[in-house]
Amino acid sequence: MSIFPWKRFRQNQHLNNDFSRGYTIAGKKESAQTKVTVITPVYNAENYLRKTIDSVIHQTISMNHIEFILVDDCSTDSSKDILLEYSSKYNNIICVFLHQNTGTPGKPRNIGIQLSQSKYITFLDADDWLEPNGLKILYDILEETGDDYAVGKTIQVHSNGTKIIGEHESCKERRRISPYSIPHIFHHLGPRARMIRARILKENQILFPEMKFAEDKQFFIDVIIHCNTISTTKKTIYYLNRLDNHQTRLSNQTNIMEKSECNLKVIKYIINKKLDVDKEKIILNRLYEYDSITRFFTTPHFQKTKLKIIYYLKLKKIFKTAKDLRYPFSDGFLQPMNKVVYDLFSKRKYRELEKLLKWDRTEKVKDIVITEGLPYIIASFLEDKYKYIRIPMYAVYEDNFLTNDTYFLNFSVYGNYIDSITDVIIVNGKDAFLEVSLPVTVDKLGFGKLEINLELLNQLPSATYSIFIRFNNYMKINIRKPKTNSFTFQYQDRDFIFHHTAYSNIGLKIK
Repeated sequence: MSIFPWKRFRQNQHLNNDFSRGYTIAGKKESAQTKVTVITPVYNAENYLRKTIDSVIHQTISMNHIEFILVDDCSTDSSKDILLEYSSKYNNIICVFLHQNTGTPGKPRNIGIQLSQSKYITFLDADDWLEPNGLKILYDILEETGDDYAVGKTIQVHSNGTKIIGEHESCKERRRISPYSIPHIFHHLGPRARMIRARILKENQILFPEMKFAEDKQFFIDVIIHCNTISTTKKTIYYLNRLDNHQTRLSNQTNIMEKSECNLKVIKYIINKKLDVDKEKIILNRLYEYDSITRFFTTPHFQKTKLKIIYYLKLKKIFKTAKDLRYPFSDGFLQPMNKVVYDLFSKRKYRELEKLLKWDRTEKVKDIVITEGLPYIIASFLEDKYKYIRIPMYAVYEDNFLTNDTYFLNFSVYGNYIDSITDVIIVNGKDAFLEVSLPVTVDKLGFGKLEINLELLNQLPSATYSIFIRFNNYMKINIRKPKTNSFTFQYQDRDFIFHHTAYSNIGLKIK
């Protein structure tokens, strides 16, 4: 039974039926100009909808400055009643009820964009929620800088804990920079933790394509293309809900072939825009390398099916779009492994390709060889041309010891980005907020030294931690540790164990 009776309530609720546009609006707009419009598509979201709405109502920027547009796509649960309840209490909560289900979040979001009247626009899914200060943080940045777009930290919440999503866009404070200066800026383009100047959307007629998948990818690519400068912040803005509702999301109800067709549409859309070569390369690299190789071949169905030829035919169709490009697109791949995968595929060496993919997935600890200061993994089962595959960075343990109240760790680093190493971080994989950054020294030959004060270590709660070297602001590598005895010591009646992990890296346990 609905917790709020729709039929009885609508007799007293202001309803504006716009049959020509296919929706009904409940709620009156405030006459005062709001600062930020929050747009939320809703479909059968009763489990988390109140938490989502309350996270907007309780924003520190003040609800008086927020225009909150929620667009219901013909929900069959109590979502509609919840929306009407809130719109009756708040004049600036506008609820839109579509007359027919669209089957995509793109249409509801587009209606929200068209109805919005604020200077800035942001998006919030109906089962996610905002940090209380989230909107004010992004609003203040855009007001201060005059930028067109700002993005902050997203915390994914799942049953085993929390983790950061899209670290490249929240690893540091950046102001008034070119979006193309961030190598992975076109990755992780979901509608979260970002605020856009409304003028950018409306003057350039940027809308979500009405697809079941990749609609947000195309939309935010379009947005970034039209932004002269953007800002990023390390502060938490958004919580992405991955607790118990995976199957309610359209992306989880769409198979890999359907997703590939949607990605193909986005690729064609970008190619047809005839962008500058440097900009096009960065965008298409994400679509070809990440979506068409990394994601495509890691799907469980590909790994199990005997009809892999279907995948190869689909991939051939995708890569056919690159035949008229002004450059060899695979040259821009960020991961050398993907270059080998593509080369094997293009030469129809499918058996070797499948061996490589399985080996990469199942071989936890790969053999490494250093040649002229650069690291290569050894795929000994492949022919000589492919046997040695470059990896960008590699670090290996040398020794560790304890002196007075300080733990010392020495290591060697090999690769292209030694000069960009910034720190070492100790991270709890189940808690995104439990991370310690430590200064590190690395000389020109790649010899690194880490010193950790034991009092600092003692402040960490008892748990298991990973240790990473961070470079290029947000990229990370583990430190490979041979299978030697763990280094264990006590401090303040607690045990500290620097040990060898299942992946042959150095890890830390605190008891």
